[in-house]
This record gives sequence, C-alpha cells and structure tokens, in this order.
Amino acid sequence: MPENDAFISSMTAVSFICMMAELSGLPAEQALERAHEALFYVGLGEARYRKLGTYSLGMKQLAKLAQAIVHGPKLLILDEPTNGLDPPARQRMIRLVREMRDTGEMHIVLCSHLLRDVEETCEEVVILKQGRVVHYSNLENERRLNKRFVELELHGDMKDFVAAVESLGCESAPGALNRLKVVLDDKTEISDIYRVAAEQNVQLRRMNFRRDTLEEIFLKAMENTNGRL
Repeated sequence: MPENDAFISSMTAVSFICMMAELSGLPAEQALERAHEALFYVGLGEARYRKLGTYSLGMKQLAKLAQAIVHGPKLLILDEPTNGLDPPARQRMIRLVREMRDTGEMHIVLCSHLLRDVEETCEEVVILKQGRVVHYSNLENERRLNKRFVELELHGDMKDFVAAVESLGCESAPGALNRLKVVLDDKTEISDIYRVAAEQNVQLRRMNFRRDTLEEIFLKAMENTNGRL
C-alpha cells in the first residue's frame, strides 16, 4: 500500500482493483470476484462503481488497502496507511489492520511516523536513523518491562524526601525548580509517595504518573546513537 496515490481517476474502484488483481496473477473472473470482496471488506462496497476521482481522501486510502490485499498476499507492506485521515477514518483503518494481523494469515510491515498507530497495531518495532537500525524492541516485552515513574513538584526539604524515597528502593533524579523524577520499583505504589511526603513534611504540589511511550523510546534512540546499532 503506497503512501502516494497511483490511481486512474476515470476508472471505477471495482475496475481498478480488478485490474490490479490481474496484474498480481489472478485470472480475470477470479480477479473480479476478489475485487468485489476486497472493496466490501474495507467498507467501500456501496461505492465500488463510483469513479476513483470522486473519492474522498479517506476513501482513497481504503481503496489503496483493497488493491494491496485483493490477491491475498502473505506479506503486506503498509506505507503511512493513516496519513491525512480524520479520527473516524483513522480508527477504521487501524481496526482493519488489527483484524488482518489477528487472522495470522499474513505478515504485516507498517511504516509510519505516527507512533501511536504503530503502538496500536504492531508487535515488534524497528527504528531507523539515516538508513541504519538504531533500536529494536518487542512491544509486549517493552510494556511489561517498562518502568513506571512519577514526576513531582515539591515544597519543603527535598534532601530528606529523596533519601526516604530511595530507601524504598526507588531511583530518583532531581531537576530544576524543586522538581523530582522518581522511578518506582515493582513494590512501590503511589500511596507510598504520599506517605513519605507526609512523614517528611513535604508538600506535593504536582504529580504526574507516567510510563515511557514509543515516542519517548524513539527520541532516546535518536539522541543516544550516531546511526549505528
């Protein structure tokens, strides 16, 4: 599925998808049947006789998906499949990709700078910088091993508070303006932070609970490497 459109605007969707199926090696009769099936599958069944030049951007993206799957490939490469889509169209595309992934009938390679889409659809991630692999991760393992942390803004004696937090087995990194990042271990909960603050007579003026997102992993990979694995 290419990022850029490569349609013949004067052709109907079903004729174009049928032609692409024939170019992939299907006999004419089977290609036409599969073209109808593919267009219904992606949600364009009612518009399959309309000319492609009249399609909206979201419909064109779905038509590109239909032409990519019409011949039943074992490997499907999707290049920016949600590019330019509004939220409902994006959710429809993500749902279709997940459905195809979950059937186990094809391998899917998704290329995208929209990392939220990658997190929602992919099992493994490879990050490239200047054509070189700089990071690989299994997202399920990444989620399981990903550390929890809280970002705090304090008022009071930070030194004693930091010492007390670290005695719980947590790591901490002080920042500017009485801010502190605390990495929680498996046994420490948010309630323990409140308890330590009360014991040390420290005010918690702000607290954000977070985990590293794929975007943050991506930015770290870009910052910490020179393009080499």
